[in-house]
Amino acid sequence: MRALILLNGESYRGAIDASGAVVYCCDGAYDWAKGRVKIDVNLGDFDSLSYVPDPPPAEVYPTEKDYTDGELALRRALDAGATEIVIYGGGGKREDHFVGNLHLLYQAARRGARAVMVTNHARIYAATGEFVLRGAKGKTVSVTPFGGEVHILESSGFYYPLPARFVYGATIGISNVVTADVARFTVQGTVLVFVNEEAT
Repeated sequence: MRALILLNGESYRGAIDASGAVVYCCDGAYDWAKGRVKIDVNLGDFDSLSYVPDPPPAEVYPTEKDYTDGELALRRALDAGATEIVIYGGGGKREDHFVGNLHLLYQAARRGARAVMVTNHARIYAATGEFVLRGAKGKTVSVTPFGGEVHILESSGFYYPLPARFVYGATIGISNVVTADVARFTVQGTVLVFVNEEAT
């Protein structure tokens, strides 16, 4: 199953591929998403909207709650069997929410789903085990550990070879370049992969 999660962090300007996907729209994301994509599920506490979206939400969550609207949507998607998740609108505005949205990628990866957050400036993945990146030749890519030290078992297709050991808290891995049509690596642990939309 493929799922799209639309967030309220930024008004996403690019194209949205919703083919074969269940689309979860969180709260204020409805303002930028309505009319651009067919929304299957509206959800959240709706503290960012002054009206009821269409389709009406099946459940309105309280404003004072443990999880963000984005995490509620992610949990629903994973529980429904989603194995591929694309998050739009997760960047911009509040940095604390942006960091929280990176944790959504981490949570999806730890549960075996391939997830990517598409912002107006980059595509961001959380990778564990084998990761394959296609169609990014010439783009600036950063690979950074997330959640602790990680080990790269093998890698190819990068201008700077990925280090065998990534120490959590260091900046090695920032601003690499993809040099092949297919780049890949295998990692023990979890890394974030940032693919900038601009070519070098």
